[in-house]
Amino acid sequence: MADKKHLQMLARGVRTWNAWRKRSRAKPDLSRALLIDRELRGINLADANLERAILRGTTLSRANLTHANLRRADLRTTSLRRARLDHADLTDTILRHASLAETSVEGTVFDGCEIYGIAAWNLKGKPKAQSNLIIRATSREPAIRVDDLEVAQFVYLLLNNEKIKRVVDTVGKKAVLILGRFSAQRKAVLDAIKDELRRYEYLPMLFDFEKPDQRDLTETVTTLARMSRFIVADITDPRSIPQELATIVPELPSVPVAPVILASEKPYAMFEHLQRYGWVLPVVRYKDTADLLKKLPKSVIEKAETKAKRQTRAR
Repeated sequence: MADKKHLQMLARGVRTWNAWRKRSRAKPDLSRALLIDRELRGINLADANLERAILRGTTLSRANLTHANLRRADLRTTSLRRARLDHADLTDTILRHASLAETSVEGTVFDGCEIYGIAAWNLKGKPKAQSNLIIRATSREPAIRVDDLEVAQFVYLLLNNEKIKRVVDTVGKKAVLILGRFSAQRKAVLDAIKDELRRYEYLPMLFDFEKPDQRDLTETVTTLARMSRFIVADITDPRSIPQELATIVPELPSVPVAPVILASEKPYAMFEHLQRYGWVLPVVRYKDTADLLKKLPKSVIEKAETKAKRQTRAR
């Protein structure tokens, strides 16, 4: 049970509590405490014992919960946005509809948590354990179990959202992947392409190739390519683009590639091989950004759409 003195100190407010924590070495015992709908933003609960505590609807944004014991606690609808959960133990904790946006979770244990409706966006750090995460709205429903907080959100949508297929189909018809260098000069061209594509009601996706040493770069760009209607690749002064196109083109015959290049440049040597694939369009040469935008509707968009329709019928 919770220490009565600790509960009394907590009742005096976050500022008083945090001041007490600075001068005291005591580890707070708030086990089984009833703390529903409390405003505890920024509170220091590091090393606290909150086992089986009921914190339903409580605001713990930016709270320090490092090394806290939250086993079997009830955190339904609790806000943990930007909180520090590093090395905390949340085994079998109820996290239904909780917000963990931008929360630090380095070394955190999430085994057996109930995570229906959780918002786990842009987590910081790597959890120590996150197995057997349970997706279900109530204890009466059959449980779906996964082993990753962020993946769990997507899995639930796939299994339960009737609109998800329509969303995926819509993205596939409107998304356009734009590849190129992100140096100051080249990025200006990519941004211009992006803005022009928006005028034609596409969903442009820019990919930064300035970090070619990342191991998962190819996997990421391939995933985006699979979601795209077509690809616009500025092969002017390329770096990683040759490697990525060499991976994408042979594997994705349903996704046309529209290469563009500054008129004063020549395509890199290996590009000739890629042009043998029927879904790689002729290279569009441009004098400057204005010239490229002028050519974009007919030489890029129209030809890419025509090729995409043909490739779809051929499947």
